[in-house]
Amino acid sequence: MESLRIDHHTEYRYRTPVTFGLHRAMLRPREGHDVHIEKLALQVEPSAQVRWLRDIYGNSIAVIKFLDPSDRLVISSSAEVSHFEEELFDFEVDPSCDEFPFQYNAEEQTELVPYRLCSYPHDAAAVRQWLRQIYSPGERVRTLELLDRLNTHIFETFQYENREAAGVQLPCETLATRKGSCRDFAVLMMEAARHWGFAARFVSGYIQMAEGQHGATHAWSEIYVPGAGWRGFDPTNNKQAGYEHISTAVAREQEQAMPLTGFWEGPSDAFERMEISVQVFRLPAAE
Repeated sequence: MESLRIDHHTEYRYRTPVTFGLHRAMLRPREGHDVHIEKLALQVEPSAQVRWLRDIYGNSIAVIKFLDPSDRLVISSSAEVSHFEEELFDFEVDPSCDEFPFQYNAEEQTELVPYRLCSYPHDAAAVRQWLRQIYSPGERVRTLELLDRLNTHIFETFQYENREAAGVQLPCETLATRKGSCRDFAVLMMEAARHWGFAARFVSGYIQMAEGQHGATHAWSEIYVPGAGWRGFDPTNNKQAGYEHISTAVAREQEQAMPLTGFWEGPSDAFERMEISVQVFRLPAAE
């Protein structure tokens, strides 16, 4: 077991006081058999009312109603979590799905339909053409071997860039430019897996970097494999999601898993700058 602290500080500055609309923050780590929250603090400025809800995916969302205008908006989250290391390959794939292609069973198919539908149908031809580099229709291959092959191919084929623009690139843009952010790679992997018939979803959260480095916000994909459940794949780093990954939100589309959304009203030139600081680090073991 590891004890981790995750500090996420977001600050917006404006040239003149503005009025803030409702904001939604998805910064709380998703708890489960592998992650337990020990402490959690959320601080906001200016003064605000905060209420919590769970969305249709089970994500915890802080809904923030600001009470006063201000030239500064701060949303700061600090979480201490116990992370129980999961052996990456300590699971069993259902024998009927060990090889691809396969069919999800009737009980699961109904629930998985939304996650199997492609999000970018206009990009279908480009994605299918690209997938021929990885898999030939009719080929029999181990299911996890195929998903690892896709994960690695994205890592080896495309150049990572720290793209600060909101949203994601269309899959066809990533294929054309051969570069993208972690969000872009997660969306491409998700869309590619759906073309093969897999159920896939988008994950946002944090990743613990190497010793001496700060952590960072991150995005990856999860693919549903019968018997193994939702398995995380991180094409940005060419690995399956493991103990370094702490998720805060899952959703069918990346727009539904953004860490922070909201709006403000004021002069069109009021916005000055945004600053984000994320740190993920180990806490000393309790004696």
